[in-house]
Amino acid sequence: MKIALLEPLRVPEARINELAQPLIDAGHEFTYYPDKTTDPNELYERSKDADIVMIANNPYPAEVIERLENTKFINVAFTGFDHVNSKASKDKGIAIANASGYATTAVAELALGLTLDLFRAITKGNDDIRNANFPGPFQGREIKGKTVGIVGTGHIGLETAKLFKAFGADLIGYNRSEKQEAKDLGVELVELDELLQRADIVSVHLPLNDETKHLLNKDKLSLMKESAVIINVARGPIIDDAALADLLNEGKIAGAGIDVFDGEPPLPADYPLLSAKNAILTPHVGFLSDEAMELRAQIAFENTKAFIDGKPQNIVQEA
Repeated sequence: MKIALLEPLRVPEARINELAQPLIDAGHEFTYYPDKTTDPNELYERSKDADIVMIANNPYPAEVIERLENTKFINVAFTGFDHVNSKASKDKGIAIANASGYATTAVAELALGLTLDLFRAITKGNDDIRNANFPGPFQGREIKGKTVGIVGTGHIGLETAKLFKAFGADLIGYNRSEKQEAKDLGVELVELDELLQRADIVSVHLPLNDETKHLLNKDKLSLMKESAVIINVARGPIIDDAALADLLNEGKIAGAGIDVFDGEPPLPADYPLLSAKNAILTPHVGFLSDEAMELRAQIAFENTKAFIDGKPQNIVQEA
């Protein structure tokens, strides 16, 4: 089979070659493109002969997929796959897999880190102490004893819950289906409205789909306590960021730690959260750790081998 990796995976090229060598030794053709492109024509040129296309989080639009004649499998080295046009893939009979699980620890740790920054004003303190007109210390809050609401009790949500539990927090959670693992961890499963009303810290861990887009709109966000903070390390459009910015600026929500947005950074200058009060923003780096990138590469190549062997794994959309 012909295999094309269309973009870098943030591991050294020597490591890519090492992971690809067993496929080459088995008689398959492997092509690696170490530079990203968003140009549809270039993406098509890189993809057109490939039976298996490997990508990361670069958009892979319908106008590329609709022209593919040989491709049978799109292997997404990322957890989310909403940047791949699923309808076009389905129409062409192309299966899609992801690399679920590679960044579970990395994303969970960032959720905790954003919370600590909001509660203890770490970023503000760093700026203040460098200011000639030092305004004085900031009196923060502790996580211990607070109620943390986990919105989405999948792998990342539960890993985040474990970290908050280690800090002495009480756990409540919302999920469409009950999970025994959540109960075993001590997560009290409640409806979304109740979670938003009770939680001191709301941490979002849902996938993005038609049901979850703007699930946390102004009406839902308005249920939160004025002293509460919200963390989003999942997918940006789950929260209505314009509504969140308004509530932050009105003092209706105490703070927000946001790693994901309606689009990928850089953000437009008028993006609402850029001027919102008490918003700590990071440029979609929740998944981005040395350890996660190595694990992602391993999973991606394992997915490719499994598909070639007729035992596909991590399939998120059948052909």
